[in-house]
Amino acid sequence: MKSLRSHPGERLKEILAEREMLQADLAFILGKANQVVTAIINGRLGISAEMSKALGEALQLPHNYFAELQQEYDLASADAPDPSVSQRAIMMNAYPIREMIKRGWIEDSGVEELQSQLAQFFEVKHAGEIPYMAHVAKKTSYEIKEVPPVQLAWLFRVKQIAKSMAVPKFSEHALRNALEQMRSMLVAAEESRHIPRLLAECGVRFVIVESLPQAKIDGVCFWLDKQSPVIGISARFDRIDNFWFVLRHEIEHVLNGHGKHEEILDAELDANQDGTVGTLSEEEQIANAAAADFCVPKDKLDSFIARKKPFYYEKDVLAFSKINNIHPGLVVGQIQRKMNRYDYLKKYQVKIRQCVLPGAMADGWGQSVTLSGGNRK
Repeated sequence: MKSLRSHPGERLKEILAEREMLQADLAFILGKANQVVTAIINGRLGISAEMSKALGEALQLPHNYFAELQQEYDLASADAPDPSVSQRAIMMNAYPIREMIKRGWIEDSGVEELQSQLAQFFEVKHAGEIPYMAHVAKKTSYEIKEVPPVQLAWLFRVKQIAKSMAVPKFSEHALRNALEQMRSMLVAAEESRHIPRLLAECGVRFVIVESLPQAKIDGVCFWLDKQSPVIGISARFDRIDNFWFVLRHEIEHVLNGHGKHEEILDAELDANQDGTVGTLSEEEQIANAAAADFCVPKDKLDSFIARKKPFYYEKDVLAFSKINNIHPGLVVGQIQRKMNRYDYLKKYQVKIRQCVLPGAMADGWGQSVTLSGGNRK
């Protein structure tokens, strides 16, 4: 067989010669003009699927014989794709590039400019150092920790925004005092509007960034330096119980100095609130316990459950909530997990996002934080 770059007409010419068959004879069998066979043999006319079948019948060959030769020839003759196609594929396979462009984190541009923007976004000097995109044996620190790329992109957006914020020096004492003020806010969803200001006054940078598709991220705690803690949440579950649990969870990380050496990324907190001891790290167990007790004091909840189990009537839940000056949705969230029934009194798990977003540094849900020099830092 000829080279793949040889037109299939050359193979047809060889077959006719081997069989001592004239081109005119083949044209007669096919019911075509002589010029058609001549055009194929001379490479001026390609072989269609229909013609491949006809030639197969005429020459007693498989129907796909000439079709495959034509396909090989077409592929071999086709121009090589633009190198940017494979480079864009690498970027898209690693990160949700289109979503990042849509959210204003980076701008749509040529491949080289996109790589430059990603390097800036992930705070590396060169495109080859971008986590999950480097084609070298040595992995980045983030790849070693196996932080999913989509979560990493979310984390760096939180970090970008946090760096643009100005807050006073962090005070652990002030944060602990702020927690006491927060307890009085648990009675109504609207009270959450004070959270961004209250945390800022303590020196805590509080950022809300909408989760990226498939990220399943709830929150993060890290430090820009030893005196600059950052709390980021995604508010992906718009429920009062989830908001306060995640927030208090991250505050506990800050109070314990967690995240000073590497970011504490919290995913699926909603499912792991009652994680079995030993399945979660000690840091996570500490934060979970503090968050759960903050939302509904453990001793009071345990007493309520012991008295009412297995029947938790709505009127009893409302009465318990009122006595403890907390929103019923917080109690419902805890009982749902105890019962493993997430439809139980779900109506009390009111939305809270619209209350806290206006006063916060928030990115997502149709709005974007504009940083100095544009959306990129």
